[in-house]
Amino acid sequence: MDIDKLKQIAEAILLAAGRPLTLDQMLAMFTEEDRPERGDMRTALSALESDFETRGIQLVQVASGYRIQVREEMQLWVARLWEEKPSRYSRALLETLSLIAYRQPITRGEIEEVRGVSVSTSIMKTLLEREWVRAVGHRDVPGHPAMYGTTRQFLDYFGLKSLDELPTLAELRDLSTIGAELELDLSDIPGLDAESANDDGEAEAEAPAAAETGDLPATEPVGDEAASTLH
Repeated sequence: MDIDKLKQIAEAILLAAGRPLTLDQMLAMFTEEDRPERGDMRTALSALESDFETRGIQLVQVASGYRIQVREEMQLWVARLWEEKPSRYSRALLETLSLIAYRQPITRGEIEEVRGVSVSTSIMKTLLEREWVRAVGHRDVPGHPAMYGTTRQFLDYFGLKSLDELPTLAELRDLSTIGAELELDLSDIPGLDAESANDDGEAEAEAPAAAETGDLPATEPVGDEAASTLH
């Protein structure tokens, strides 16, 4: 089967799937008789990516595989297809998510020690319901608190193949910068420079945590190996 035909098949499969697919999942769409070599399929995907360079869509590779998506610069027009406004994320939720991404595995108590305030239940509920984080084990200390880490859905949502693609903390000046890097819309959030309400409109508790407020810890994101153990 020639590369042009493979490009057409790959494009059709990815558009019909509406979600990321791995190379093996795409190859499974072929019968044994007409299944191409892995190298040929990769060549077809690379050619398809080049074909999309001048179009409003693009082929990208994320943690869960390949997907076809709208280019970021086209989102202004595409967003008008939906009446609902995109979700807005509070500073408190963003801080919590950032700490989990950079310090995983981490317990809720450890997050509170760094932030200096309690993490509201609704924030953790939101992160868990959106499947951006998950419990990956329990700390071997009294109470055995759950330890949290990010998921493949987190990587897929933010267009990342691995945690190594997160910006290093040295590149981030403040949470607004983090929001830009993670493509979170922080505009129109009341009190962006102070602790603000979370997604559900419930004000985050300001009870002091066990330690004084601190900045994000100066550690690098863990790599692919750690990411794979979380799923």
